[in-house]
Amino acid sequence: MSVDFSKPVLVVDDYKTVTRIIHNLLKQAGFAEVDEASDGEEAIAKMRAKKYGLVISDWHMAPVDGLELLKQAKADDQLKETPIILISAEAAPECLNTAKTAGAAGYVVKPFDAHTLRARIEGALRAA
Repeated sequence: MSVDFSKPVLVVDDYKTVTRIIHNLLKQAGFAEVDEASDGEEAIAKMRAKKYGLVISDWHMAPVDGLELLKQAKADDQLKETPIILISAEAAPECLNTAKTAGAAGYVVKPFDAHTLRARIEGALRAA
């Protein structure tokens, strides 16, 4: 199955540099529309206003982190089907297990390259 590049993607990170890097990687991969949010609270608002094909979120942000964003989205009938990939510097197996248990479609450990990100995106969209 190929990736559907026509659906908008939301990138959520409190560091503009990371957001810009992921945004550029997604554009290079072929995604036509990439939106941004600086934390989970802004992301939930954007997700309620627009249907995203994928959300890629940093785990560690304030006031609403990526794990809380994931939990809120999975508890919301309107948002629960949206695949969410969490990104974190934490490579510990318990972090991966926590993300999976909460419903993450994928987990990416920083630093990562375009190939790794694309593989996680393809896996997440295939599963969805």
